[in-house]
Amino acid sequence: MTTLSALEILNLGHNDITGNIPRFIGSLASLKALSFSDNELTGFSPEGLCMLRNLEELDLSLNNLTGAIPLCISNLTSLKLLELSGNLFVGNIPSTLFRNLTSLEYISLSYNHFKGLISFSSFSSNSKLEVFELDSDNDELEVDTENPLWTPIFQLKVLRLSNCRLNLPTGSIPTFLLSQYDLRAVDLSHNGMVGEFPSWLFQNNPNLEFLSLTNNSLSGRFLLDLHSRNLNMFELDISMNEIQEELPDYIGSVLPNLLFLNMSANMLQGSIPSSVGDMKMLEFLDLSNNNFFGVIPEKLVVGCASLSFLKLSNNYLHGPLLPRMSNLTKLLSLYLDNNHFSGELPDGLLNSVNLWLIDISNNSISDAIPNWLGDFSELVSLVLSNNSFKGHIPPSFCNLEQLIFVDLSHNRFSGFIPSCVNLTSLKYLHLQGNDFTGPLPLNLPRSTSLVTLDVRDNKLSGEIPLWISSLSSLRVLLLKKNNLNGSIPFEICYLKNISVLDLSFNKFAGPIPSCLYQIPFGNRRLIDDIFATNVFREIEYKQCKTCSHESKLNANPYVIAHVQMTGVGEEIEFMSKSRFESYKGNILYYISGIDLSHNELSGDIPNELGYLSSVYALNLSHNQLGGSIPTTFSGLKQIESLDLSFNRLSGEIPPELAQLNFLSVFSVAYNNLSGSIPDRKAQFWTFEENSYTGNPLLCGPPLQRSCTRRRQSPSPSMHPRPKEKESFRYEFLLSFLITYLAAFFGVVSFLYFEAYYIECLVVLIKAKIGVVRLR
Repeated sequence: MTTLSALEILNLGHNDITGNIPRFIGSLASLKALSFSDNELTGFSPEGLCMLRNLEELDLSLNNLTGAIPLCISNLTSLKLLELSGNLFVGNIPSTLFRNLTSLEYISLSYNHFKGLISFSSFSSNSKLEVFELDSDNDELEVDTENPLWTPIFQLKVLRLSNCRLNLPTGSIPTFLLSQYDLRAVDLSHNGMVGEFPSWLFQNNPNLEFLSLTNNSLSGRFLLDLHSRNLNMFELDISMNEIQEELPDYIGSVLPNLLFLNMSANMLQGSIPSSVGDMKMLEFLDLSNNNFFGVIPEKLVVGCASLSFLKLSNNYLHGPLLPRMSNLTKLLSLYLDNNHFSGELPDGLLNSVNLWLIDISNNSISDAIPNWLGDFSELVSLVLSNNSFKGHIPPSFCNLEQLIFVDLSHNRFSGFIPSCVNLTSLKYLHLQGNDFTGPLPLNLPRSTSLVTLDVRDNKLSGEIPLWISSLSSLRVLLLKKNNLNGSIPFEICYLKNISVLDLSFNKFAGPIPSCLYQIPFGNRRLIDDIFATNVFREIEYKQCKTCSHESKLNANPYVIAHVQMTGVGEEIEFMSKSRFESYKGNILYYISGIDLSHNELSGDIPNELGYLSSVYALNLSHNQLGGSIPTTFSGLKQIESLDLSFNRLSGEIPPELAQLNFLSVFSVAYNNLSGSIPDRKAQFWTFEENSYTGNPLLCGPPLQRSCTRRRQSPSPSMHPRPKEKESFRYEFLLSFLITYLAAFFGVVSFLYFEAYYIECLVVLIKAKIGVVRLR
């Protein structure tokens, strides 16, 4: 190593180095800059690294270093740059670590597993500090900037302090920021801050390029100086706060070079400022979930020709959609859902060849879907639900070969569902609440990736086709409220991944296939990304224009613009617990149910259905099912809702059902059941009379009919039960009393009416006595 004794810069970053940082590093006494960034290191020995007293830059970012930060780093008094982000360090950040490192200009501790409390006053001796990064990856790190109050000597250019518990319990905005006048990038997101929106950050820092305050509780108005002009700011994210009132009309002239603007999920109101159209370079605009009203400014769609993401969802915008939106030739995602837009889709509404998502659901748009819709060959997601569209789906729809998500539900579409040949990428198909007729599309088996098929509330006819078994990825099949008939085919049992099956309100006849038990219905629950709909396009800016840091290792503070390209969330509706429930997102992994109600099914309930140990809801009501309730239903261990009402079931309710600990809805009303209702214990204590009504031969609580138990003759070797002894005693006494009274009154009557004979009897007796005495 003597040949390397004069080495000043050693950069071993971006390799696959594993293990510990070697000890020999400590012998390189002349080292001024050392980088092991982006490797697989797991530890290091203080005897090596901490011996480099001349070291000015140390970059160990993006490794697997564990344990606490070694305190011996505080001996490296020449350090100007310390980069430890993206590791597995744990525990507290030592408050004394930085006290002797008075030359520090750059500190990055982001994305580790720190917890505990750190006071910002720990950096009071670092007067040259320009970059400070402490983005937490958990909510166990508490940062206090207010105790003690102090005014730092340093002037920061970059401050990243996000996802931590900041200034508890008040959650106040750090007051030291009032003395900072050269900030270029600020990230204080996900900190729970409260108070007035800090408009003074713009006024005090005219070179600000990046500001993220998302997911806090900031309130008040968003204010800008009318006479200021910031040409450097490229990202502004103040989403998920409580900012109120109207935006300044001149926002576009003050911030003309924004690339990314996110003000969603606030309480903003008024009209969208037309000056947004002055942001000629804008690529991402999200003003959703506010209270904006009025029309979309024409200047916006004309001026912002670079837009790739436009989201105006969940506002009160109205009027027809602008034909000039065809100017947005770079648009990838368009969200106009949950507003009050009306009229038709104008010809040439959009002219982007790369458009991949359209969501204009929950509006009042009418007339037919234009044929030009099929021109968007890259379209992945199409959501037109809850409008007033009518007519047939145009033939060009079958040109959309990249479609994954389609929701045309709750409109007035009619005719046959198109049999498209090339929709092999389709995963989610929602067509419920229309007037579609005819059978299920013949080419649907080609959509082998299909996860959800929802065609409820239409006028479809015919039988369930045998090719249903080819939809091997299907997890949700909803055919409710159609005119489907025939029997439920055995082939449906090949859908091994299905968790929700709704065939209710049709005309299915015949028996319930016993093979349904072969479907896991959640028993082999798959937690994967099949219901994940968020897609992120992350634009990484390695360095902002004016905050680059002079470094021998070219280590510069980074700014990341999280451009969220959010898909439409998968959502289904299913009858559970006697009410219609809507399920979306991750909850879809945990629901399972079968609804065969309101059909013409007959025969006995298969015993095998009791093997569905993971099903949450089972509804077989309003059919013609006979036989008894299977005792195997005690195996429905996760069942929460069981409805067997309005059938022809007979026999007793199996007492074993009392073992169903999660059962909260239970109905066997209007059958021919008899005998005693199971003891009111556990869940059965909660079921009222309406669960059993319509069964004349059922008895016992909660019904008013009491059960008369038959007496059993005791065997000769057995003693009568105490209650039987008491009954016998009372019966014997009553019988004896009646007999005695009858005999008594009989004798009295006889003596009363036959007095003559009595007197004769007395004389005869006396005479007899006299004779006896004479003798």
